[in-house]
Amino acid sequence: TCTLPARSVNEGLARGIVSSFCAQLDPTVEELCDMKTAISEAVTNCIVHAYATEPDERKKKILLKAEYFDDGLLSVTVRDYGCGIDDVALAMQAGYSTAPEQIRALGFGAGMGLPNMKANTDEMTIHTKVGEGTTIRMIVKTA
Repeated sequence: TCTLPARSVNEGLARGIVSSFCAQLDPTVEELCDMKTAISEAVTNCIVHAYATEPDERKKKILLKAEYFDDGLLSVTVRDYGCGIDDVALAMQAGYSTAPEQIRALGFGAGMGLPNMKANTDEMTIHTKVGEGTTIRMIVKTA
């Protein structure tokens, strides 16, 4: 478990942390690439959506937790303490985005984050509360 500042530079760090943890499990290249993609999407969503209107950089934190279970399940949890998701079903639709226009102009916030996370994991759960944040748990079956 670690906590990272919600800054774009830490997307690569989050991927590296999970990749290093996964390496000891001897995943296939496809499993590793899928999890790295899902982690990138989750961390980027925290930065682009959860904290878009938060002015205090000290409050912008991302909790990253990775666990491996004896039955071959790898679980990665990404949590933010930001705005939360109003409508999860709507947010899961490809192309739907609440990203501010200035973020979209930079090429982010295309509305593919949650669908990509789901597509690159075997199981994904979302717990969210408006005004308190979102926790996404992604599971990949290894072995």
